[in-house]
Amino acid sequence: MDRGSIVRVWLPLLAGFWCLEYIFGSGPGPRDWFRWIGLGLGLAGLAGLIVARYTLGRSFSISPQARELVTRGIYSRIRNPIYVSGVIFAAGIFLMVRNPALWFVLLPIIILQVVRARREARVLEAAFGDAYREYRRRTWF
Repeated sequence: MDRGSIVRVWLPLLAGFWCLEYIFGSGPGPRDWFRWIGLGLGLAGLAGLIVARYTLGRSFSISPQARELVTRGIYSRIRNPIYVSGVIFAAGIFLMVRNPALWFVLLPIIILQVVRARREARVLEAAFGDAYREYRRRTWF
C-alpha cells in the first residue's frame, strides 16, 4: 500500500465512517427508522465515493483535468460517481439529522454537482473527442 492510496482512499473512508457513526450515535434528530435509512444511504454514498476515488487513482483532481479517460469499474456505468455518491451521502446525513432546513441545502448541492459535471465534460470532450462522446452515450450522468 503506497502513501497515495492511504491519502486517496483510507483517510477519507475513516473520516466518512467516523462522521456517520458520530451523527448516527450522538447527532441531533429523533431515533427512529428514518435514522436507519439515513445510515444506509450514508454508507452507500460513502462506499460509492471510496470506490470511485480508488478507481480514479492518480487521475483524480479538484479542478477538471484530462489526464486519462477512466471507463472501468464504477465509471463503466456512471460518468460522475463521486458527485452522485456525494449527494447520496449528504442525503443520508440529512435524513439522520431530520432538520427540514437541510433539505433546502440539498438542491444547491445537486445544482453545483451538475455544473461541475458539465464543466468536466467539456474538458474531457475537448481532450478525448469521439472516445468521450461514445463513453457519454453509454453511461448515466
